[in-house]
Amino acid sequence: MGQRPKALTPEKSPLHYWGWMVRELRNGRKISLRDLSETTFISHSQLAKLEHAERVPRLADAEVLDAALDARHLLIELWERIGKADVSERSHVSSSGVHVSKPSFDLATALSGQATSDDEGISVPCRLRDGQVVFVSLDRRALLRSGVGLGAGAAFGVGTPAVADPGAVAGLVRRARAASTYGSTPLEHLHKTRRRLIDSDNLVGPRQVLRTARAHIEVIQTLRREASGSDSRNLMELQTQFAEFTSWLYQDLGNNERAQYWLDRALTWSHGVDDNELTTYVMARKAQLAGDTRDLADVVDLAEAAQRMARPRSRLAAVGQTYASYGHALRGESSASARSIDQVHNALDSVASDPSPWGVWLNASYVEVHRAQGLEVMGKHADAADAFAAAIRSLPDDYHRDRGVYLAREAVAHAGAGAPEQAAAVGLDALAIAEDTGSGRIIHELARLDQGLTTWSQLPEVADFRSSFNAVLVHETEMDA
Repeated sequence: MGQRPKALTPEKSPLHYWGWMVRELRNGRKISLRDLSETTFISHSQLAKLEHAERVPRLADAEVLDAALDARHLLIELWERIGKADVSERSHVSSSGVHVSKPSFDLATALSGQATSDDEGISVPCRLRDGQVVFVSLDRRALLRSGVGLGAGAAFGVGTPAVADPGAVAGLVRRARAASTYGSTPLEHLHKTRRRLIDSDNLVGPRQVLRTARAHIEVIQTLRREASGSDSRNLMELQTQFAEFTSWLYQDLGNNERAQYWLDRALTWSHGVDDNELTTYVMARKAQLAGDTRDLADVVDLAEAAQRMARPRSRLAAVGQTYASYGHALRGESSASARSIDQVHNALDSVASDPSPWGVWLNASYVEVHRAQGLEVMGKHADAADAFAAAIRSLPDDYHRDRGVYLAREAVAHAGAGAPEQAAAVGLDALAIAEDTGSGRIIHELARLDQGLTTWSQLPEVADFRSSFNAVLVHETEMDA
């Protein structure tokens, strides 16, 4: 005999009502906790705690469960009521648990385990009292009232929410439906929009693009409710592509938790359209994110999974192997890293004619960047700096933001090689691009450079870079007032 489900008390609080509604939706759709766990990538035990109101849901939890249970935004709306209630046990970022005035150690560790809500604040780079730089989520109005960190506020889009308002989404839906007026279809219109957003991201960075990308996912979900057959499948495929792109935008902003969330959504949706190449590409992107976060447990395994899923000798197989090479370097496996990157270089000519639309940016310059990253991780700093410089010279002109990331990494390599003046000069070039684009990846690398140059702080070039970098950061001590 099965165990009787624990009685719930929805009348007790908005938190308890939210958990009760999850169970009601799940039971109504005849979905077990275990099946829901496999669909949402939330563990069985965590789902049980959410239903029993023993854990406060994050916005990410509400969004993924709302989609999995086809709740039509009900769970998200109910989640917002939790945030407005006086629930002492809540732990998401809108709670009073994290303030910039908290001690440095507490702040850094608290931030590492909390998600940033798209609507509640903005992630900006902050220098803590102990000197380290972390991304913190600050309320926009509080940041603007404080008058501090204006460089960071300008660069990272203070006042620009990540999610469009419902009226704006409705307008975009009407525009997509009216695409026939311009001799197009809604699907073609949305494909063109995605292409333009990608081009804009290359030039101006993620902050200016993110809200539009998020809004178009909602547009596609609205159109899918009215579609059927191949139209529905094609829209879901495009929704997957927008989710992967949204993940990339968050990754570049330095918000890796939200990046992981949207990659997980993209992976789930890709299975729904039965497109193996798209699923393989998303898996490769998960490996790339694992490399960026230096996740030694997953980076190689995910990259090799992408290689196994890809067609033999295809471009996507080479993409997976590129990320595997960096993963081996992170693990200190120098021979495996060098062997993998050489194999990718040797395969470039043969994969150039691959008709797949995925990974078309894989070229000698991109591979060389990853070789340079591996060299830097393994302590071969001078070789890494030379490799980065060579790769940057061959970048297309419109890869503005990526140039900034690679310049910052080159600067870190110069510092590691004992060339502080050159490191500072290259770092200033990267900082200019970071301020233009709001790229958190550039800031992350420049924080490493800032720390690596402390030994040479008295050099004028180094002092100039460190002062300029310091000016774009919010400071913990300034926010205490």
